[in-house]
Amino acid sequence: MRLSGENSVGYRGLRRFFTAHSSAIGASPTGLRVIAIFEASKGLLVLVVGLELLALIHRGVQNLGEEIVERFHLNLAHRHPRILLYALTHLDNSHFRLLAIAAVLYSTVRFIEAYGLWRLRNWAEWFAILSGGVYLPLELYELIKHATVVKALVLIVNSGIVAYLVYFRWRKK
Repeated sequence: MRLSGENSVGYRGLRRFFTAHSSAIGASPTGLRVIAIFEASKGLLVLVVGLELLALIHRGVQNLGEEIVERFHLNLAHRHPRILLYALTHLDNSHFRLLAIAAVLYSTVRFIEAYGLWRLRNWAEWFAILSGGVYLPLELYELIKHATVVKALVLIVNSGIVAYLVYFRWRKK
């Protein structure tokens, strides 16, 4: 490969190519990589929770719920500790396996999305827009129904990610 001359693909040719196409690329891929790390982190968190659910099969789940209530000094007269204990007493091994399988599937989807975003794949950008955008109406409904700071933060972060991805795709064209 020659590095000089009009017809060769050399330094000047590569520079011209990247200069001409840099405006078409739009925002830097750093944002996509940050989103990829975020999605991979969500996948890892859900995978760990799913594996812990499988580990709970061999332990007394109701005993674990009672330990949680005791450790955090929760009042059984309140709603949330009762819901926790009720849910734990009505879960059996098949429910735990189903939840663990769902966690593995969800985390697999997040890992695939993160891989595609990290590698700057077009399909991953569209997939991330769709998979993030599908939750927005539900998150908005939940925020309107019963507003909390956590629900507002989730909606803001998810909306920001989807908006950035749409902007990134729009700038590419």
